[in-house]
Amino acid sequence: RRFFDDVVSSPVNIFLVGLICYFSYKLIKKDSAKAPARKNSKSENKLPKMSKRDFTLDQLKEYDGVNSKGRILIGVLGKVFDVSSAKDFYGPGGPYSVFAGRDASRALGTFSVDNSQFKDEYDDLSDLKPSQMDSIKEWEMQFLEKYPLVGKLLRPGEQPTV
Repeated sequence: RRFFDDVVSSPVNIFLVGLICYFSYKLIKKDSAKAPARKNSKSENKLPKMSKRDFTLDQLKEYDGVNSKGRILIGVLGKVFDVSSAKDFYGPGGPYSVFAGRDASRALGTFSVDNSQFKDEYDDLSDLKPSQMDSIKEWEMQFLEKYPLVGKLLRPGEQPTV
């Protein structure tokens, strides 16, 4: 009872209690409004598992998140990863959307999202420095840990194995 009397005896304390109640209400209301939206967006964007296969650069381009019913694939060091689960990053309008449907190896090695880092033909990366190749290998490891490996990127003239 004494605590209550101390709180209501001062206008500053009454104001602070009101402020705490207001922000608590806003915080709870915000979290409860977002929770169903998050649940729906995950279930809506769940794509079926993709069968493993080999891709040419032209075939990879189809999986840019726009032309492929939302599926997004990225090539790294000859491997192709399904990054559709991270469409906020790699999908249209995302900060790394330039990687979608392309071989991102050179861009990852040079830490650049500039279009000049992407080639329309197979890139053997032979002109990169050892430190840049090490960087790409580190990215490859991260992709292997995070995203499904769905195939490999074919060199010109190479026949599909899958």
